[in-house]
Formats: sequence, C-alpha cells, structure tokens
Amino acid sequence: MKFASNRKAFYNYEIIDKFEAGIVLQGPEIKSIRNSNLSIAESRILINKGEAWLIGCHIAEYKFDSSPEQYDPIRDRKLLLHKNQIDKLRGAKNQQGLTIIPLSIYLKKNLIKVEIALARGKKKYDKRATIKERDSNREIARRLRQKN
Repeated sequence: MKFASNRKAFYNYEIIDKFEAGIVLQGPEIKSIRNSNLSIAESRILINKGEAWLIGCHIAEYKFDSSPEQYDPIRDRKLLLHKNQIDKLRGAKNQQGLTIIPLSIYLKKNLIKVEIALARGKKKYDKRATIKERDSNREIARRLRQKN
C-alpha cells in the first residue's frame, strides 16, 4: 500500500538506480502515515557519517495522540540501509550532477519503507522531450481506442 509518492521526481530527474530503505519513526508518526498525512515532495536524502537521513519529509501530527511532548513534523529521520548500499550511494553522490531523492513511502509486511533513487537532474530540453513523448503516446493510445 503506497502512502505518498514524489511524482515530480520522474519529471525533474532521470532515475539511475533505486533502493529500498527502512525508516526510524516514533509511534504517533506511524499512525499519521497510515492516515496518509505526509508529504515527500520537498524532501531529500543526506549521507552523513556513514548514515542516511531523510531531510524535509513532512509527517503531520497525529490528531488523536495524547502525549504532552513537543512534536516536530519536519524532523530529520534516519534511514535503515546496509553499509554497502550507503557506500554505493556515497560514491555515486560524489559524481557531478547526481543526487539522492525519495520516490515513495509504502507499507511492506507491516513495515514502513522508503523507496529512494540515485538520480541526475534533467535539463530543460530533456523535460520538453519527455512531455512530447508522453503526448505522442497518449495520441497513439487514443487512436487505437477509436479504431477498436
């Protein structure tokens, strides 16, 4: 079950490689995610001291939580990856023009997972080519439907 996806990522970036990571959450955050009260549109992944962190992901406060502690909806959240995956991401990040972005947050065997991707930013002409290709595919599909 998919809770959030970063649809603009496929428009703004060329996806090179995908990884699946666990995420360290607090109790009320899990309930809030299950209610789909989150946004990953402006978030990114940072590798720091051998650990991966999800920066800028907004998970709204669970409204039925009765705990008195302060809640920060945009706090940094640690991602759970194998060491060789972190090393691969760190090595690729050092290449010019590559970045690490979250693609989606979903449920897998009662665990919240984050799909992250190693991506390269698209130029303006690449984005125009993507739009042109998508429009031509739509037109072909439309004509096939009309023919049948």
